[in-house]
Amino acid sequence: MAARRLLVLFGSQTGTAQDTAERIGREAKRRHLQCTVEALDSYDVANLISELLVVFVCATTGQGDPPDNMKLFWRFLFRKNLPSGALCRLDYAVLGLGDSSYPKFNFIAKKLHKRVLQLGGNPLLPVALGDDQHDLGPDAVIDPWLVALWDKILMLYPLPPGLEVISPDVRLPPKYTLHYVAEDSPQPNGILLQPTAPRAAPSELCPFAALVVSNQRLTAQSHFQDVRLIEFDVTGSGITYSAGDVVMVQPQNCPEDVQQFCQLLRLDPDRRFVLKPTEPGTALPALLPQPCSIRHLVTHYLDISCVPRRSFFQLLSCFSTSELEREKLQEFSSAQGQEELYSYCNRPRRSTLEVMWDFPHTTCAIPPEYLLDLIPRIRPRAFSIASSMLAHPDRIQILMAVVQYKTWLSKPRRGLCSTWLASLHPEQGDVRVPLWVKKGGLKFPSDPDTPIIMIGPGTGVAPFRAAIQERVAQGRRGNCLFFGCRQESKDFYCQAEWEELVAKGFLTLFTAFSRDQEEKVYVQHRILENRRLVWELLSSRNAHVYLAG
Repeated sequence: MAARRLLVLFGSQTGTAQDTAERIGREAKRRHLQCTVEALDSYDVANLISELLVVFVCATTGQGDPPDNMKLFWRFLFRKNLPSGALCRLDYAVLGLGDSSYPKFNFIAKKLHKRVLQLGGNPLLPVALGDDQHDLGPDAVIDPWLVALWDKILMLYPLPPGLEVISPDVRLPPKYTLHYVAEDSPQPNGILLQPTAPRAAPSELCPFAALVVSNQRLTAQSHFQDVRLIEFDVTGSGITYSAGDVVMVQPQNCPEDVQQFCQLLRLDPDRRFVLKPTEPGTALPALLPQPCSIRHLVTHYLDISCVPRRSFFQLLSCFSTSELEREKLQEFSSAQGQEELYSYCNRPRRSTLEVMWDFPHTTCAIPPEYLLDLIPRIRPRAFSIASSMLAHPDRIQILMAVVQYKTWLSKPRRGLCSTWLASLHPEQGDVRVPLWVKKGGLKFPSDPDTPIIMIGPGTGVAPFRAAIQERVAQGRRGNCLFFGCRQESKDFYCQAEWEELVAKGFLTLFTAFSRDQEEKVYVQHRILENRRLVWELLSSRNAHVYLAG
């Protein structure tokens, strides 16, 4: 009989596709299939021709782009020299995650399905198109599709004699086992960072520990929004960037939340452990040192501030010692309970830590080795770079609004990364932030005579500040900026800088201060008022137009 082996490959940007892929992996184990779940770019794509059964789970990002962790796979798959029957042994299914409010809804999943079919693959089911806009989210499509998928797979690979599908009430083993180490064993170096000269360009797996040089509030103290201009020193990192590029920052949880979490779970933050994979071939989490302290794990790795997904409630219900709590958790993880879960969790943006407070009996019964199955890792955050290396060598500046808003929960919601960065000040000593740089989506013209029209209200002006600094350093004129904010006196970012460039003839500036007069005025009104100039730049001088929000 053919080996009962399933490969689940995912392309995920925000973690939803990974969460779904891991759900499929768990359901496969309940059906006694050998199953590997892997990011598409971690998988050796040359092995695809010998695979027999693969489920692809992929998100679509931006304007129909593949997620970062499947870009290499995507390029390989569309090579012209791949023979048409290359994947003729492969039974496959594609599950897409997208948002129907975008024109290229689930573009990557549709294109992947078609391409694997072209290469001779045999589709088990039509492509599934999960939609964020549906009242029940992507699960409205995923749930029935998975029922059909398991029917198909069990027809091809029936359960071995004497085995049954493992009930959802039975807890599967954790991905890793956790072994505490003796107090006197040698200490690890701690954070995996490169404060000194790195061997390779900094990346997600090897970020550079950049020194915080300045952290300046740009909005008036009386203004409702706190916007910062933060500068990092990247001397010795080997980082280079151009206008339009993006800096990725790896944030961390605040000490108060870490302390609360450890108290709730009755964990000693200073205890150290090593992880061992339960199944051979499972890689250890790349960003965790070995051995590692509980404090390091909770501070730098577990995303205890994220809004938990349905899978969290499903696994949490398995640990519950309280019948009342278990019933509620099971309801939240059922298909019928999704509207109630949305009202409890997503609408008020309730965090994982807050949910744990609401289920205290269950929380204190969580075995520590399940923490990595239960809580996703903290994802890096992207910021448009707001400076040019030509104007500020060895520096990266970002323009950042501190995220804070109210829901019906009493405590204000705060953005994990922006709150953390806003709290860092050079006066505190050697303050460092793990970061690396990625190519951005904005490309500015290489021809020095091409004018650019930039429309950047609010912090959307960040990449245009980088572009203007770069072009001014190269002596280029023809820079036209439409900037909008609420009030000239409160949130006109970089006002003095723009006015100096206007005076020197490097910048044409149009401002819209929406609340400074009776009638609200926005950037689109200023574009309309200056339509002759805009049209002249477009029609006679082939200007490029850029828009950032």
